[in-house]
Amino acid sequence: MPKDEQGIGASTKRREDIRFLTGDGNYTDDINLRGQAHVVFLRSQVAHGRLRGIDPAAAEAMPGVIRVFTAKDFESAGGLPCGWQVTDRHGQPMKEPKHPILAEGKVRHVGEPIAAVVADTLEQARDAAEAVIPDIEELPAVTNPKDAASDASLVHDEIGTNLCYDWGFVEDNKAKVDAAFEAADHVTTLELVNNRLVPNAMEPRVSIGDYSRGTGEHTLYTTSQNPHVIRLLMGAFVLGIPEHKLRVVAPDVGGGFGSKIFHYAEEAFCTFAAKAINRPVKWTCQRGESFVSDAHGRDHVTKIELALDKDGLFQAIRTDTYANMGAYLSTFAPSVPTWLHGTLMAGNYRTPLIYVNVKATFTNTVPVDAYRGAGRPEATYQLERVIDKAAREMGIDPIEIRRRNFVTEFPYATPVAVEYDTGDYHATMDKVLEIADAAGFEKRREASAKKGLLRGFGINAYIEACGIAPSNLVGQLGARAGLYESATVRVNATGGVVVMTGSHSHGQGHETTFAQVIADMIGIDADQVDVVHGDTANTPMGMGTYGSRSIAVGGSAMVRAAGKVIDKAKKIAAHLMECSPEDIELKDGKFSVAGTDKSVAWGDVTLAAYVPHNYPLEEMEPGLEETAFYDPANFTYPAGAYACEVEVDPETGKVTLCSFAAADDFGNVINPMIVDGQVHGGIGQGAGQALMEAAAYDATGQLVTGSYMDYTMPRADDLPYYAVDHSCQTPCTHNPLGVKGCGEAGAIASPPTIVNAVVDALQRGGHGHVTHIDMPLTPLRVWQAIHQR
Repeated sequence: MPKDEQGIGASTKRREDIRFLTGDGNYTDDINLRGQAHVVFLRSQVAHGRLRGIDPAAAEAMPGVIRVFTAKDFESAGGLPCGWQVTDRHGQPMKEPKHPILAEGKVRHVGEPIAAVVADTLEQARDAAEAVIPDIEELPAVTNPKDAASDASLVHDEIGTNLCYDWGFVEDNKAKVDAAFEAADHVTTLELVNNRLVPNAMEPRVSIGDYSRGTGEHTLYTTSQNPHVIRLLMGAFVLGIPEHKLRVVAPDVGGGFGSKIFHYAEEAFCTFAAKAINRPVKWTCQRGESFVSDAHGRDHVTKIELALDKDGLFQAIRTDTYANMGAYLSTFAPSVPTWLHGTLMAGNYRTPLIYVNVKATFTNTVPVDAYRGAGRPEATYQLERVIDKAAREMGIDPIEIRRRNFVTEFPYATPVAVEYDTGDYHATMDKVLEIADAAGFEKRREASAKKGLLRGFGINAYIEACGIAPSNLVGQLGARAGLYESATVRVNATGGVVVMTGSHSHGQGHETTFAQVIADMIGIDADQVDVVHGDTANTPMGMGTYGSRSIAVGGSAMVRAAGKVIDKAKKIAAHLMECSPEDIELKDGKFSVAGTDKSVAWGDVTLAAYVPHNYPLEEMEPGLEETAFYDPANFTYPAGAYACEVEVDPETGKVTLCSFAAADDFGNVINPMIVDGQVHGGIGQGAGQALMEAAAYDATGQLVTGSYMDYTMPRADDLPYYAVDHSCQTPCTHNPLGVKGCGEAGAIASPPTIVNAVVDALQRGGHGHVTHIDMPLTPLRVWQAIHQR
């Protein structure tokens, strides 16, 4: 393939897909170690109860059982740590109860592990787990985050409340915001729920612990998005294992969507148990088990108010949110409804005053943490829904009211502490209206009406923050880890390049896009570049992949490391050609002296680096390998506009998604095909949230949507053709690639677009009383909204 079809901007096919499509992927469950045992966890069937005792005797006597573990075996271990501390509006730290590996004293949600049975075979472990008898005194359960704030049933008795924190931002603005509402010409109020979701990655979680008595080294194979972070959290805070004695390997991972960022009890257990029994210990999650053990997403109850002047210009925003933390604090849970949500409440708009209040509560449900978008979808949804409602109340076109309030000058400092460096929100709005054929909507609406269907057009503008940074700032905000990224670039003697990155690929296509960047920088074939990730033993310390940070942060570290390599290679080339390094140019895999015809090939210089016969070693050491760490100066800010059309059957309430258009500004784009795929997947997930998905609990804390029989996800025939465009590029100003990130945009922007379209269809169809319907917009909910005035 010609080099110009492999570098930055080329739609190169994903090289990793060859092994995935031919069955040669190496997932954690594919790994089987010699002599490994299997573990099955006894999980609570009760949402809330006092654990009075556990009788393992019958299980211990069963064939093949090696050992039954309970909380007593982990008395010397720490609880699972939380990676972000939030300080509340009164200056007090959040409540942070212990999160044990196995339940201690109480069970706090259905699915919490109580005991673990390790046996020779998986079948023996399953049989024995059914024989373990827990004695549980059932207690009243609370599942709704708003109810939990005042509920007398305490999830954690020791903290005396279900309130984790009461956060206000920006607290100094509160009085000014209240005054702006008093003076406003119009105030729109909307109460809504951002529905709880189950991530449902294609590959369930798996953990394998191994231990070598000879060296004292632990190895954990796990389905993780950030193996270095797991090593740090588990080693230092849970099991007390020095990092140099703990290796974490995350091989091929079949999707994560945030749910595989976090450190889970099963990882710590397998690592601990492998040493305890001196055998590898393997756990593979069953799908039904994942519904009650993987961290869930979203679950906010919000009241949002928008103050406007008589011309529809935004004067102030005020929000009150109850955010569900679940039974325990997951790794990054406290940051999601606060710093990843509150700081995005300005959206694409010039709103001078904003105040966000979030009350996070503990409930008897599975812990809640980041899920694709993490805080940004929640902010965008409430903002874009209240803007649509305000437009209808004031008789202003929904597109026009957005245009009147768009930010147009950059950089722009919002009232919620972030500064947008670049953007062109009018351009993306123009583009989405073009590719959605908004001008032809009325003709399509008339055609739908002839079939007895109501057709609606929904619009949305969004912005998100990616590449969470810089470390010193987020540290002040409560982050307990750095948020930099790392890369090592090693050039072999024959010119091949190996990139070792702290980022992790689990569907994003890093092995392709990272190779494209390096190939472009050097001017060599992308096939000469290998990308290594996922093993703490052979990659530099990095923070992993989440928040659309890989190319913006990990890619920037890689560019820095490659730049160091190229600088050294230029010095070698200069010595070979007897000129100054400042006169050396690198293009198309060849070093040349500016203004002359003298040149030397990339491979000749790399060979000279390892066979240093032609340059003085006292000036330069042999080899061609460099490491770089990159800590961003700011977030990146992808933005865009989305539009969709729906048909609603007023007789049944069924919603059909007819078309969907997305115009995104991702800055510079490395691989357009991969970016298209990321947007397609995000729209599919957003459509699932808008129309189908909901993790629902009953009053006793039982998850009533605990399988695919009850939890509905979109299938191919539920989704339309997508018109996707990312030609409106305003490059990021503070990273070397000018990129912004693209992995979450579709999931952030699509839910409000779809809900706006459904409400539009109903309003146009004579059902003006319908101003909002909570997600998911199932046929029943839509039908009820039509008929219940």
